[in-house]
Amino acid sequence: MRGKPVQVYKLYSVEGSVVKRLRKPCPKCGNGTFLAQHKNRLTCGKCGYTEYLS
Repeated sequence: MRGKPVQVYKLYSVEGSVVKRLRKPCPKCGNGTFLAQHKNRLTCGKCGYTEYLS
């Protein structure tokens, strides 16, 4: 395994009885995979999907 392990508590927030996702899910892989936030892009580590931020 490369890099640091995922800290899951940073991916969600709990507001009362509602759980909210803090990062955008990958449109190709579905709701179980989040896009990594980089300086100028969002990237999926599973399939390689990339969205560039303007």
